[in-house]
Amino acid sequence: MADSAWSQIEAYIAEIEGTSCNDKESLEQFRIRFLGSKNVLKSLFGEIKNVENERKKEFGQKLNELKSLAETKFSTTQSELKKVDRAGAKQDMDMSLPAQPYPKGSRHPISIVMNRIIDIFEKIGFVVSEEREIEDDWHNFTAMNTPEDHPARDMQDTFYLKDSVTNLLRTHTSSVQSRVMTSTEPPIRIIAPGRVYRNETISARSHCQFHQVEGLFIDKNVSFADMKQTLLYFAREMYGPDTKIRLRPSYFPFTEPSAEMDVYWGLKDEIDYRITKGTGWLEILGCGMVDPNVLKNCNIDPEIYSGFAFGMGIERQAMLKYNISDIRLLFENDVRFLKQFSTVI
Repeated sequence: MADSAWSQIEAYIAEIEGTSCNDKESLEQFRIRFLGSKNVLKSLFGEIKNVENERKKEFGQKLNELKSLAETKFSTTQSELKKVDRAGAKQDMDMSLPAQPYPKGSRHPISIVMNRIIDIFEKIGFVVSEEREIEDDWHNFTAMNTPEDHPARDMQDTFYLKDSVTNLLRTHTSSVQSRVMTSTEPPIRIIAPGRVYRNETISARSHCQFHQVEGLFIDKNVSFADMKQTLLYFAREMYGPDTKIRLRPSYFPFTEPSAEMDVYWGLKDEIDYRITKGTGWLEILGCGMVDPNVLKNCNIDPEIYSGFAFGMGIERQAMLKYNISDIRLLFENDVRFLKQFSTVI
């Protein structure tokens, strides 16, 4: 074989070492010549078959050194040019200009309202208690005075886990109350915020998942009057110091007597008429004295202790507070909707 291939390798090495790329254009031309898809080194690799057998290894090593030299030259020069660009950009920067503003983040309206409710009750000694969302039938229903054949089970259409008749997605946070009562000695003063699930048709006013906050107070000599004053305090902290409340008889399997609590919303405009059905009163929560059977189920002596419980839907409170007409907006994560709450603390 002629020495031309060996001479060409030496010539390319000298060319690469002597090349000076001072801008991106010249560097790109270097890349195309030595590292591009049709680079000049490819023809030399094809010459390996013409090299004497005893020198093929040496020739291959020399070609690899040449290619490595070109790659190193390209990467080193590219890094140096980037440093120059950054330095130039820094020099051209006017440090006196105001910074580019970042959009302010926000909490979700459900979180805002839930945190507000928690804050109100923590001020009077209630402690937050959280539990599992996948619950068993006993803690969700039976312990709360709703045995298997009880018609009150029809009040809540339940999601049961596949291939299970005992495990379910909790239908209310009352299951937290049953777990606390079976594991804690009175006095008990808790609030239980969390997500719950019911097999309901999704519409503007209802959803298959939503949030509740339930409260429980158990001690000696707890009365209905204690419950009324506690809830009046909550309503005035939540809706204003002049808020009026009323309690109407109702039914819940785990409380006796039971009541619905309304606040006076007023009849100032057409929206007020619509949401209060023309009465001016708006239902916000259910409540009642803890049924003695619930205390017995949880190994608390009803002859010694009594208590009250209450529960409310967070979505309903948020919809009222911010005049939201469709509950689905609270679950769709539409940024245009959420931006409205960027100034809310």
